[in-house]
Amino acid sequence: MLSERVRAIKPSPTLAMNAKAVAMRRAGVDVISFGVGEPDFETPQHIRQEAVRAMEEGFTRYTAVGGIPELKDAIIEKFKTDNGLEFDRDSVMVSCGGKHVLYNLAQAILDPGDEVIIPAPYWVSYPPIAVLAGAEPVIVPTEARDDFKLSPEALEQAITPRTKLLVLNSPSNPTGVVYTQSELEALAEVVLRHDIFVVSDEIYEKLIFDDQVFFSIAQVSDALKARTFVVNGVSKTYAMTGWRIGYVGGPKEVIAAMTKIQSQSTSNPNSVAQRAAIAALNGPQDSVLEMKRAFDERRSVLVDRLNALDGVVCNRPQGAFYAFADFSHYYRKEKDGHTLDGSTALCEYLLTQARVALVPGIAFGADNFIRFSYATSLETIAQGLDRITEALEALSS
Repeated sequence: MLSERVRAIKPSPTLAMNAKAVAMRRAGVDVISFGVGEPDFETPQHIRQEAVRAMEEGFTRYTAVGGIPELKDAIIEKFKTDNGLEFDRDSVMVSCGGKHVLYNLAQAILDPGDEVIIPAPYWVSYPPIAVLAGAEPVIVPTEARDDFKLSPEALEQAITPRTKLLVLNSPSNPTGVVYTQSELEALAEVVLRHDIFVVSDEIYEKLIFDDQVFFSIAQVSDALKARTFVVNGVSKTYAMTGWRIGYVGGPKEVIAAMTKIQSQSTSNPNSVAQRAAIAALNGPQDSVLEMKRAFDERRSVLVDRLNALDGVVCNRPQGAFYAFADFSHYYRKEKDGHTLDGSTALCEYLLTQARVALVPGIAFGADNFIRFSYATSLETIAQGLDRITEALEALSS
């Protein structure tokens, strides 16, 4: 009964764990979560006020499929001011979140048999989005000792005559890695030599630390920009995850094709959310700096606590709000007759014994690791790490 493309998608290894955490909460169990990938702040007031204003003005009907002109203009100005990238209205479109942008793009440019290079650890939806377009994900592992960054040599080795697309995510979910200008220039040389396309997922662009300067691979050259799709959105930067507004800048022909696909699936993004997104992009950015400062403080506390755990190693993330820690020291240990044989088993143990919900690294293509979101309070981080410490000590006793 089910289609082949649906059967080709593997169930997420986090689904059973999420269901168990929800069931525990419903039963009254106090579960601390490090799994949620969204800011724990309210959407800034001036953005919410614009949404109210839009509703009161009756801005509640269909809009242009690819976004209203005013929002496109705000996106164009953002790309120009923040990234030095020039686009016109025909080169940008708005979708129902960044994930929707990526799905539309895959449907527009990928054919069965095409290969998509995805460095691991990767965001969980990249491979399924490629599979749903009939393409084959080519996973290229990276190492913690290299700060989880794809090297030009590894990219070169992964490219075949069937390679169509490279997916880059900087700052990265789940590792927090931020590529430097020189690193992206080196990758760009390989991309141009082999004439492939690039998706640059920059959804965490504004959340970088330690005086890092954000650089988009599309800034390398005009030739590279012509082969790059710059994906961004308002979800992470402005605490607007539920508003579902993502956007992309790229070659006009493909943007037109993506718009055509969207016209036959969702039609336009939410009208009120589009107005709110204009206020987010054009309005004051103080709230972004406040969130960034809070995330930075939490990052230091969490990473220090993780590295203080016996046998745990965690690189210092440079962006986003995730820490990706190596917990493989605790694999193959036994508890109550069960062997902890990987990240899923250890996360299940920590959920039941420590009442802490985490995301296993296998979901990101790196089973030695566990992802922590520090989009939560310092108090919650302290309590969660106390519980984890106690549960891990029980394994060693």
